Amino acid sequence: MDVIDISIIVIYVLLTLFIGIWVSKKASKDLDSYFLGGKNIKWYFLGLSNGSGQYDVSGTAWMVGMLFLYGTKSFMHMWTWPIFNQVFVMMFLAVWIRRSNIMTGSEWILTRFGDDRAGRASHIIIAIFAVASALAFISYFFEGAGKFLAVILPWDIPLEIGESVIFTSEQSYALIIIFLTTVYTVKGGMFSVVATEVLQYIIMVIGGVLIAGYTFFAISDVEINMVISEEWRNIFFNTELGPHWSSKYQAFNDLIDSQGYKMFGAFIGMSLFKGFFASIAGPVPSYDFQRILSTRTVKEAAYMSGFTNLVLYIPRYLLITGIVVIALVVLAPEMASTTGFSNDHLEVILPKIINNHIPIGIKGLLLAGLLAAFMSTFSAFVNSAPAYIVNDIYKKYFKPKATNKHYINASYIASFSVVALGVIMGFFAESINSLTLWISTSLYGGYVAANFLKWIWWRFNGWGYFWGMLAGLVVATLQFFLDQNKGHFSEGTWYYDMSHMPAFYLFPLIFGFSLLGSFLGTYLTKPTNKEVLKSFYKNVNPWGWWKPVSDEIKNEDASFKKNTDFWWDMMNCGIGIIWQSSMILLPIYLVIRDYPKTIVSLTVFIITSIILKYTWLDKVRKLQN
Repeated sequence: MDVIDISIIVIYVLLTLFIGIWVSKKASKDLDSYFLGGKNIKWYFLGLSNGSGQYDVSGTAWMVGMLFLYGTKSFMHMWTWPIFNQVFVMMFLAVWIRRSNIMTGSEWILTRFGDDRAGRASHIIIAIFAVASALAFISYFFEGAGKFLAVILPWDIPLEIGESVIFTSEQSYALIIIFLTTVYTVKGGMFSVVATEVLQYIIMVIGGVLIAGYTFFAISDVEINMVISEEWRNIFFNTELGPHWSSKYQAFNDLIDSQGYKMFGAFIGMSLFKGFFASIAGPVPSYDFQRILSTRTVKEAAYMSGFTNLVLYIPRYLLITGIVVIALVVLAPEMASTTGFSNDHLEVILPKIINNHIPIGIKGLLLAGLLAAFMSTFSAFVNSAPAYIVNDIYKKYFKPKATNKHYINASYIASFSVVALGVIMGFFAESINSLTLWISTSLYGGYVAANFLKWIWWRFNGWGYFWGMLAGLVVATLQFFLDQNKGHFSEGTWYYDMSHMPAFYLFPLIFGFSLLGSFLGTYLTKPTNKEVLKSFYKNVNPWGWWKPVSDEIKNEDASFKKNTDFWWDMMNCGIGIIWQSSMILLPIYLVIRDYPKTIVSLTVFIITSIILKYTWLDKVRKLQN
């Protein structure tokens, strides 16, 4: 690596640490300032921060591999998360969540179920889920950042004692960058996270534009067209995927056949099934939730969520597609002839291209951008998870009366503890792909049922929520251990079959167990107190099955209007998904020089933006606050 590139990276890291620590004084007033920025940060800064927080290295490396292998259809693989949950948040959930005016997702639960034993049980289980999901993501970042940095940086730095290797180079690099990010995040709380993430977003945009622009000068249209097929460019599909590559690249077709996505129609059907319920369930209690709660008003929560969608995808996919185009031309022939071509080869495309095929100066800026992507997402989780430990567990159940300084110090300890546990989990991770699938399907599968029901059904109570979440978490954890030990099971046994089943197709099983726990817990216990339900429904006013509660409120307040916007919101969500998809496809088609489809994508983006101006934005502007 050239001294210019190293200098750019060092300057970026020092600047990030300086800004993060410089603004940290604002975070020391109280927990509200530390975790939510005192609800005084402008919505567009929070939107940039939220977009930056979703722009991670591990996810980018995974998306590069998916786009390389599957072509333009790969954007639908992200529906497994699902990425369109951001659209649902934008259209109605941000408003519902912000109306609660509390600090964390689990504290929000008490406004729905009350503060009795049932409410506290639901409160504890969501706090545990928030911490568990943060640990899973930290281990995911540890795995991805280590692989990325070890290939990119020129130094081999394993930690050895005698002849024993304590940490590999991958692990050492990951530990260093995690330590640096943790320092400013823990010191400055939400203020430091947002300030540094705005800087990091700017750097990521510059990196994406530079790498996409470089491909136009370094690679010709002819070179691209010699590698990719018409099927690679095509977003439409049949029930089963056909060959995406010519016979020269048969190894790539073979990998597609073995990955579990061959029946693409069923895969998309499952993605939409899961995505609908997961999106209405709402964002998991993490950094996305915290950004919504950090906004100054309900109206600004909606603005922030819409702005997040607008700023995230185009710059990210300029970078991703630029890397893929270079890989298609310079790496594809060599990779196709590799014996035992697998997911592991896809995961290192990103660092290999940067290391060997990006010019001096651009490489440094690109690496700074990708480090920014890692640090922004990691810091977002490190800021959100301790809020649940300190505010929802420690303060509520162990130390309800203490000074602000005491709670801030407790937050420091919680932050370092969460990072340490997440890193330990990362040592046992098999690959980025396995962690991605487990987080997006199994772990979230346990979250979806109970959190879907909490919005739409008045009879659903705290015990139903508790047992629904617990059932899902137990099955998800069992699936994780089966997956991690699948090499020890004999072929033909139940354990072998379950451990080798793609995690994505286990979602209905986990969802079903969670639903069962939710219904049993609800019907075997008494309903939530009517006063709690009326307070929640009058304040949040979600649509769904709330007639008994709505009728009581109307008897007390004739001016109250029931929310009847379900079909309007669903229409906006459908338009929003098309809008979001156009922002992904636009940079892809532009960088691969498919100009007719670029124009189509741009036209779809403009039309859907105009429609949403009238169907969504004008409605948000009429909100009272």
